[in-house]
Amino acid sequence: MAERVRVYLPVTLPLLSRLRSDGELRLRAGPAAAEPTGHAVTPQLREWYAEADEEELEYAAFTRAAQDSLHLLSGDPQAPPRRAVVAVDLPAQSVVPLDGELGSSVVRAPAVLALADVAAIHVDGKEAEPDVRAAADVVAVAATGDEDAQFTVDGAEDHELEWYDVTELDQLLA
Repeated sequence: MAERVRVYLPVTLPLLSRLRSDGELRLRAGPAAAEPTGHAVTPQLREWYAEADEEELEYAAFTRAAQDSLHLLSGDPQAPPRRAVVAVDLPAQSVVPLDGELGSSVVRAPAVLALADVAAIHVDGKEAEPDVRAAADVVAVAATGDEDAQFTVDGAEDHELEWYDVTELDQLLA
């Protein structure tokens, strides 16, 4: 069997609804990217965190995808304010790092992913909604180095995303 790589894709609840209804996930390009992006354990991330074990590297990539979900929410104020990340397992040869910068976890993601590719879904609980909405409102300002905005973003990141099996998609979206 070909080697597979876990990729973490930032999404929103409306995108998860489309995954359920269409049986596939159609990703749009990210705010600063010409193509859909996700996060994975890349050679650049591995080199930057040389002391980290595999679990810590995966968590770093996952956390960055959750941060990117805030940017998606910022661009879709109608979406429920809950960060969401879809973990998919893709053939290693299809996962291409997009940034050569040391520590980067950004990879190119296929524009369309089948439900069968999904390994797990991670979503904020309802109790996180006020903090996530506040963070989505200022995430672009935080990216410029504004400390007050970053404090607000950190408030959302204090919430752990809940884990769901792909078979629980109906219950998650109910």
